[in-house]
Amino acid sequence: MNMSRRNLFAAACAVVLMSLPVLRGAPAKSGDTFPDLAAAGLEGTVPDLAGKVVIIDFWASWCGPCKKAMPLLAELQKQYGEKGVVVVGVSVDEVKSDMEAYLKKNPMPFAILRDPKGKLAEQLSMQGVPTSYVVGQDGKIRAVHRGFDGEKTRAKYLVQLDELLKSK
Repeated sequence: MNMSRRNLFAAACAVVLMSLPVLRGAPAKSGDTFPDLAAAGLEGTVPDLAGKVVIIDFWASWCGPCKKAMPLLAELQKQYGEKGVVVVGVSVDEVKSDMEAYLKKNPMPFAILRDPKGKLAEQLSMQGVPTSYVVGQDGKIRAVHRGFDGEKTRAKYLVQLDELLKSK
């Protein structure tokens, strides 16, 4: 096998191995402690999350379902913000200007951080975007939303947020 074929083969093997969840660790799930955002090496300013219910949404400017989910997240921030809910968007865009261009056209009423190297996404063994985590006041994941299914996803968020705020 010549050098370029060997390199191509090695790269293909690496891609396959990186995509196997068993080797990367199981995806974060309900009951797991969510990693400390302030210690995750993200770009941007982490809002005060102490004692709050938090929705952490991983998204990208090139992701169609992510773009459909953003208005709902903005609505949830406006509807529940005064009740103790904080929405945080975490962009996985590798190119910062892509994220900035999207946000310039679509400003969001919540904090946006960036995970350009995907380190936090990797730590959570995320399997794609959009993925969001509903985190209780105790820092534990209460729900994981993979993908976006419009009104069904909205209904799930409303039930989860109402339950968490009642248990305060």
